[in-house]
Amino acid sequence: MPNKNLSDFEKYILFEKGTEPPFSGEYNDFFENGIYVCKNCGNELYCSDSKFRGHCGWPSFDGQINNNVRQIPDKDGIRIEIVCAKCEAHLGHVFYGEGFTNKNVRHCVNSVSLLFLSQNENK
Repeated sequence: MPNKNLSDFEKYILFEKGTEPPFSGEYNDFFENGIYVCKNCGNELYCSDSKFRGHCGWPSFDGQINNNVRQIPDKDGIRIEIVCAKCEAHLGHVFYGEGFTNKNVRHCVNSVSLLFLSQNENK
């Protein structure tokens, strides 16, 4: 269920499985210390130490917090979609075998799907 405070664009990305234009997102080249939570429900999704430069146009992470991100087959039958495990909001897609990090996984996430909380806000 969409949060009533979301903009129409945020609802499009999160609940109609849209994609923001590459290199346009607020968190694409953002590398502060903290955590990223679901824009819809606030579920903790990614720590900043799992973020890396994927050079793909969207924030890239090679790990998630606990089991807070769920993977499901994408409707295109090729990719793997990632959603918030709590509210099922669309985050993006996950890719394996690209070799960007030692974990060999890239969560490619729409900035619009995320809200960043700085390390100071988490204390």
